[in-house]
Amino acid sequence: MPISDCEVRDPRIRRTRQLLQGALQTLMQTRSFDEISVQDITDAATVNRATFYDHYTDKFALFDALVGGGFHKLLHERNVSFDGTCPSAAASIVLATCDYLTESHGDRAACTRQNPFEPLMESAITAAIRRVLINGMKKDNPSAVSAEMVATTASWAIYGAVKQWFYTPDHAPAEEIVGRILQLVMPILEGGRTLESPDVAV
Repeated sequence: MPISDCEVRDPRIRRTRQLLQGALQTLMQTRSFDEISVQDITDAATVNRATFYDHYTDKFALFDALVGGGFHKLLHERNVSFDGTCPSAAASIVLATCDYLTESHGDRAACTRQNPFEPLMESAITAAIRRVLINGMKKDNPSAVSAEMVATTASWAIYGAVKQWFYTPDHAPAEEIVGRILQLVMPILEGGRTLESPDVAV
């Protein structure tokens, strides 16, 4: 199984993946994702199909890596990391999500016209947020609730709230909405550390 982009250390592998991601990004400027084939991507990247499959299982995995890589790059540039407890780090992740969604979608009207893209974008961004959260939570997670479950719940909560903000006409600046989103998300992150598993009758 190909290793995650986050785990790549070999500069040759990084270069090949950058070529493939750059090719997909360029192709998406003029064609819909459904119209783009793996062959189109490898032709644009000047690599062969076998090389593509050495790195990604399909074009959906490539798209996920493209979005995730862009999001992680944004966090890295801002020196953001999450240790499982820090509200300011969580706020930085929320703000980065606002900024990334704004940058990647351009304007809301254009995004609305590209509805087939939306589920792919949602999946890729929430997966990227989840990776950041879970890396911090695993360092210190005494909870009975698994770090994976908490990170998954929080990542969808962050993305869902940011998406609602993004599509709200004449929305407030991102900096103003972060605190409100954080009020919703921090109980999830903290609940994973403090809540005991309730007895639920089934």
